[in-house]
Order: sequence, then C-alpha cells, then structure tokens
Amino acid sequence: MRRTLVFGGARSGKSAYAENLAAGSSQNVVYVATAQAGDAEMMARIASHRQQRSHCGWRTVEEPLALGEAIACWSRPETMLLVDCLTVWLSNLLFAENRDFPEVGEIGPPAIFLEQREAFLRALEQAKGDVVLVSNEVGMGIVPQGAVSRWFVDEAGRLNQAVAARCEQVVWVAAGLPLVLKGER
Repeated sequence: MRRTLVFGGARSGKSAYAENLAAGSSQNVVYVATAQAGDAEMMARIASHRQQRSHCGWRTVEEPLALGEAIACWSRPETMLLVDCLTVWLSNLLFAENRDFPEVGEIGPPAIFLEQREAFLRALEQAKGDVVLVSNEVGMGIVPQGAVSRWFVDEAGRLNQAVAARCEQVVWVAAGLPLVLKGER
C-alpha cells in the first residue's frame, strides 16, 4: 500500500501526472471526484473531465464532502484510488454553510469541516490499497487580501502538510514536470 500526494499550482499538470500514475498501474482504478456542479462553468468542466476519463475503464465516484467515507468504502489491496482534488473538497467543506464572511478578523470553520477532515485523515492512514491524491498549492504567492481568502490559503496549506506527512511519496509538479520531494520515483 502506497499513498502519494501530487500537488502544484493551477494548470501545472498535476492531474495529468496523477492520472498517468493510475493508468500505469496494473490495478483497478477508482477515480474519486470532489467537484460539485454549482454553476454552468463547473458543469462544463465536470462534463469535460468525465469525457476525458471515459476511455479509461475506471469507476468514478463523485463525493464532494464525505471523502473519508469514500476512501474507507473503495480502498482495497487490488485497487488504486485517485482523488482529484483535495483543494476543491476543502472548498466544499469550508463553504458548506450558507453564511456571510467578514472582511477582517478570525473565521471559525463549520463543524462539517472539522468532522470530515478528521475522518479523511483517519481513512487515509487506514487505506487498504494505493491512494493518489491531487491538491493545489495556493500559498506561494502574496498573502491574499480579505479574511476569507487568507483563511482558505491557511487551511489548504495545513491540509497539504497533514496529507504529505501521511504519504510515502510526495510529488511537486510545475510546468508538467514532476519533482519528487519525498519517497522514490
């Protein structure tokens, strides 16, 4: 059993790299998609991703919130889980409640975030088969303006650190080029 975190900036090639890892394995692949179709643009993106994967023969599981439950359910020794993407999942959790956010000051996370984050990390540690996780690195630029943007960047950074600590391999992808930060190639 091997857990791999593949992360990088927007349009860095991280998803393509992760998909190539899955395609190159001799295992059954379960693609766990975390996106929700909240608007027309996201609906189009999801449709495009479904079309791109249609030739692979992979099973797709769409799970925007209960990622830990999906990992526990689908993780098996002969199966590779490909989770795309943790940052979208994080966004789903942080903004699950329909509430207003202040421009300045502390923002407390919704209860679903704390519950689901813990369940996810526990399931990742207990996975019975290989897991490849895709995530965005959002903290390499300037500190964003506005409390909610800073909150999101902070939580994404904390999540990536927690996941990287639990993974045997961590790969940074930039301009389509992978750089192994932890583990072997």
